[in-house]
Amino acid sequence: MATLPEDRPRILVVDDEKVIRDMLADFLGMEGYVVRTAEDGTSALGELEKAHYDLVISDLKMPRMGGIQLLDAIGKTAPDALTVIMTGFGTVETAIDAMKRGAYDYVLKPFKLDEVVHVVQRGIEKQRMAAENLRLREALSLYKVSEAITASLSLDEVLETVADSCVSEVRGDLVSTWLDGGDGAYFERQHIRGAGVPEGASLGRLDPKKIIDYLRPDAVLLEQGGGATRFFAEEPGLPLLSFVAVPLRIQQRLLGFISLSSFTKGKRFDEGQRKMLSIIASRAAAAIENARLYEDLQATFQQTIEGLAKAIDKMDRYTAGHSDRVAVYATFLARRLGLSELDVEIVRQSALMHDIGKIGCVFNLNKPGKLTNDEYELFKKHPAYGRDILDPIKFLHPLIPGVHLHHERWDGRGYPLKMKGNEIPIIARIISVADTYDAMTSDRSYRRALPHEVAITEIDRCRATQFDPDVAAQFSENIDAYRDEQRDLGKPIPE
Repeated sequence: MATLPEDRPRILVVDDEKVIRDMLADFLGMEGYVVRTAEDGTSALGELEKAHYDLVISDLKMPRMGGIQLLDAIGKTAPDALTVIMTGFGTVETAIDAMKRGAYDYVLKPFKLDEVVHVVQRGIEKQRMAAENLRLREALSLYKVSEAITASLSLDEVLETVADSCVSEVRGDLVSTWLDGGDGAYFERQHIRGAGVPEGASLGRLDPKKIIDYLRPDAVLLEQGGGATRFFAEEPGLPLLSFVAVPLRIQQRLLGFISLSSFTKGKRFDEGQRKMLSIIASRAAAAIENARLYEDLQATFQQTIEGLAKAIDKMDRYTAGHSDRVAVYATFLARRLGLSELDVEIVRQSALMHDIGKIGCVFNLNKPGKLTNDEYELFKKHPAYGRDILDPIKFLHPLIPGVHLHHERWDGRGYPLKMKGNEIPIIARIISVADTYDAMTSDRSYRRALPHEVAITEIDRCRATQFDPDVAAQFSENIDAYRDEQRDLGKPIPE
């Protein structure tokens, strides 16, 4: 008897002659295979829907459903199973045609049992090699997915990577990710349909409490057939073929779960796929936790910037709101110039902080009349003071160029470093225009606000002297449309 692994291959013998079915079942059973039988194609399909088979041996001519019809149906019901056709000498051409349509091999009747065993052994070995290749591909895919998951600090990107891998690698028809909302309740954070799901079909709604209760004691959930609908608060409109759910866990803390549903006939999740999904989930749980911590850090970062900006504006009633407005104009301008969203955000934050160095100027910058020479020289130090204030705070370093250099001029006559042209970082060139525009269109103690048209004329006049000509042009040519948009949104703007 052949030595076979504990997880023995399963064979389905289909023939309308009981003698042949029993003979093949007994002989292949002695070879170590798990063998079941069916009397025709219709009965065989019922058996294939109930259990997995590696190989089907089918007679060519049978009542109700013959071998060719069964072969076509196996391609839809159990596409991973190999089919061997049994036929008489007079129908060899039909058997060959069956191989063209997807059959693995054929056996001529009357057959010798050792010939059948040889064909079966070759087929099972082919299945074993295919499964080994699949495992290798899965291992490679798992490595790539793990790398992609851990490479991002964005919660949305992490969840998108997980969902894509569940659809492409595990071949789920529905991927549903649920996360702890922080109050003990779980909410659906992501709901992705596979490409094969009919458009408009209802896929139901899960009951997260039932799944969490099942997973909480460190259990796993893998269930075949419609019985899994007990985990749904609203049953799907399509027959549920297979369902798997794995926890998102950090040590003993349950962050949520990922579930996959299959509505595709013949597609059932197996233990290998459940293990693969569990590994993906363990990587995803760590990445989700890191992404949440990063979001908290970003929120703290933003609150710090906004708090410092408010501290600047509190120095004088005439400067109230100045930092916020400069940030709005600078953000608009950065987008017009085609900067990435990351760089746009740096511009916005830097604009909020651009006058932080005025904290070091211990006199009234908005006193009536002009500043004295000594006062003006002290005022000119506020960009350097701003740099010194931000320098010890590492996560604020990206904002320093805009804070330190927003008073540099295109012609090199600015301060504090007298940089010229493109030597000046783009972030500082953007803030320079936005800062000047808001300063001109806002009231000061020593003058009234200038009209919008006058301020734009002045910015145009100073192209290529005070301002980068391209940056100034983008501002003056597009600010009117932007102001109209803001009016439509009901937001106040200087007139």
